[in-house]
Amino acid sequence: MSVDAVTLAVLKGRLEQIADEMDATLYRSAFNPIIAEARDACHGLYQAETGATLVQGTKGLPIFVGAMSFAVQAVIKRVQAGAGLEPGDTFIFNDPYEGGTHLNDFRLVRPVFRGGKLFCWLASVGHWLDIGGNVPGNYNPRATESHQEGVRFPPVKLFRAGVMQQDILDILAANSRVPQSNWGDLNGQLNALDLGERRLLELLDDTGDAVVDAAFAALADRAAALMQAEIEALPDGHYAFEDYLDNDGVVDERLTIALDMTVQGGRMTLDFSRSSAACLGPINISYATSVAACYVALKHAFPDVPANAGVLRPIDFVIPDTSLLAVGPPRPVAGYTETILRLIGVIFGALGKAVPERATAAPFGTINALSLSGQKQDGTRWVMFSFFGGGLGGNPESDGLHHANNPISTATIPPAEILEAAYPVMFTQWALRPDSGGAGLHRGGVGAVYEIEALSPGTTEVALLGERGRYAPFGVSGGGQGALNRFAWQDGQGWQTPPMASKIVGVKLQRGQRLRLESPGGGGWGDAKQRPREAVARDVRLGFVTPAAAKRDYGYEA
Repeated sequence: MSVDAVTLAVLKGRLEQIADEMDATLYRSAFNPIIAEARDACHGLYQAETGATLVQGTKGLPIFVGAMSFAVQAVIKRVQAGAGLEPGDTFIFNDPYEGGTHLNDFRLVRPVFRGGKLFCWLASVGHWLDIGGNVPGNYNPRATESHQEGVRFPPVKLFRAGVMQQDILDILAANSRVPQSNWGDLNGQLNALDLGERRLLELLDDTGDAVVDAAFAALADRAAALMQAEIEALPDGHYAFEDYLDNDGVVDERLTIALDMTVQGGRMTLDFSRSSAACLGPINISYATSVAACYVALKHAFPDVPANAGVLRPIDFVIPDTSLLAVGPPRPVAGYTETILRLIGVIFGALGKAVPERATAAPFGTINALSLSGQKQDGTRWVMFSFFGGGLGGNPESDGLHHANNPISTATIPPAEILEAAYPVMFTQWALRPDSGGAGLHRGGVGAVYEIEALSPGTTEVALLGERGRYAPFGVSGGGQGALNRFAWQDGQGWQTPPMASKIVGVKLQRGQRLRLESPGGGGWGDAKQRPREAVARDVRLGFVTPAAAKRDYGYEA
């Protein structure tokens, strides 16, 4: 069945609206700020037989867009293995090796039936605040197996024929330091699925199942054709690029993320065979996460391509199962964000070699996953998790953005006011970081300085899982590097820094003591000596660049 262009456009908008409404429902109802404020969540519709992405919300976290189809496939396998399926079922799981990312990201997958037949799947994912493990918030930089990161749930039925399974809820609650927060987030996700199912059934009643099904197929075909055309526009050839991770948090040795990209006609091969082997610490990622990260990078490079499974048809992946980019259980994966940032970066780097005039310098490249926790006066636990911004890289058209988010995210950094209201902490500084952006004709954006004081009457435990403490964001076309990541905290002896540069656990702050995080800026683009004098003067006047750095990097003196 064919669908005319006008009908297809209307259906595309209406389907995307369904996913967007699901996103908005969860954001409004979630308990924890990482979903409610930072929007660390995603929703979509998926193909009945294969789990392929049909439609994705425009507001969801980009890395989930690519990973969720693998999550739905994991449920399909479970059904085929004997779990059975009927209307009213809803699966829940957080397995990072079966279409997941890390243990905090809980996925709910629900079938939609029409006339007794499975029509498609709806799915929701959101970052829950805590799910057990050795470190509150679950970003354990010293983990050597997933059991030290939290509790792992395979796909199980939270609802059977519309009846909630209380035993599953009891297990979830018993394995979290903050069960009420998780309960609120779970109900937000269930509400989003309920709304999505109602909206989809309304659309099917209005338009007809066959028309919508044909629209799904047409949208995927168009996405594949558009991606193929984008690849065909690149010069054929082999393009290599590599970058590094500081360490894995356990062994203090650098790790390599290396890409060999081949462009031939309308196909692209992304070969990561030269990357480091699976590591002892939590910087590994699963195959599904690697593919999802590649999807995010390509979507950035080719923004006009729609967000569905057709995008990946012209792409071949080579990711050895011995690599840190394709691990299985029980390898730890809590720090997956740091690895996918480097993976996305090497794709940008290789594309920059293929088309130098479009090359963009590296962004700051770390989320700086910070967990603070303690005990309230009534004996219950509190857990604060947050991530932080930095500078983006300079590009052929402009300077990089200041204090922005990484390419994996459309999330907003949780506001200081929200975090201070929810937890016993006070931000004593939240400011741009001078001289952190790489010098260049187009300067890298600057990072930020965050200083947090502990207000809890008891001990505040601190854990950080970050990167770019030793390998700075790279510049391109002659541009300079961004600044390194820096972290410090106070104790009775003064200010201390992590031996592993960007990862630490076991730090304890007393009331009134502070921690300080200084995020990197982005790399620079082009020769700094060619930057217009008035632009440097403005940077100095606004505090982005100090007078000393202006003289050193740009040859500028007031």
